[in-house]
Amino acid sequence: MDDATLNQALQAISGQDPELRKAWYSPVAEAYQATRPSYPSELVGMAVSAAKLSSSSRILELGCGPGTATVAFAQLGCPMVCLEPNPDFWEMARMNCQPYPSVQVINEAFEDWDLEPEAFDAVLAASSMHWIPAEIGYSKASHALKAGGFLILLWNKEPQPSAALQAALAEVYQRHAPALGRTEDRATQERILSGLGQMMLDSGRFHNLVTATVECSFTYTPDHYIALLGTYSPYLKLDHLSRSALFAGLRQCLVEQGVGEIQLSYLSAYHLAQKIPSVGP
Repeated sequence: MDDATLNQALQAISGQDPELRKAWYSPVAEAYQATRPSYPSELVGMAVSAAKLSSSSRILELGCGPGTATVAFAQLGCPMVCLEPNPDFWEMARMNCQPYPSVQVINEAFEDWDLEPEAFDAVLAASSMHWIPAEIGYSKASHALKAGGFLILLWNKEPQPSAALQAALAEVYQRHAPALGRTEDRATQERILSGLGQMMLDSGRFHNLVTATVECSFTYTPDHYIALLGTYSPYLKLDHLSRSALFAGLRQCLVEQGVGEIQLSYLSAYHLAQKIPSVGP
């Protein structure tokens, strides 16, 4: 995926109607929380160290979802303000963050939030920055940061099955959703992640980009794998009948292949950049 294609894809996501974006994951909120992978502790530790975060730091999180990354940062004991526009995710995040009284979860989109200027040591967005229009997200994040503060972006790329399993499922995809039958190899995922990091610099609000990538793998049952697929936007965009037929076909194929466990791999990454001094709102 080249930069132009990536930018078009991101604009299509952030350019949706705001109310549609807020409710996008509601039909699969429970599956999202149950099946989406967390961010590896090694990666979170590197980001915390690079941003010099401690119990006295103040963090603003954008689009915290059900708190997938929030809890890892909350363990620092630092105060956090976490914004989440989806009401289902907001409730989940509140429940997941109950052990951390210094975490405040607000049911509001970053675009609508009343800015606290220069109030935070770090702004965190875990697989969420692409939902915010770039012309708003980067400038508002910069204005929320103290001098020398950091923007931290975490990313989990879509988990990929083995080439052999993908080949076995190819006919099902071809029959029901040909556009979804593609795979992303490591080089493709690295190019996408590089493009996402470059956007931080292109905003003109941040510099001194630091990035790290961790290769991850885990094992799912077939049912959990299909539930995981259903939480990704290309599958959510399918009409109900097409999605049901696709998932039924995938499940049947996995049974016929005798697949009891599915090994998945993906890249997890962080991008960290520092606020450029003397950049206004």
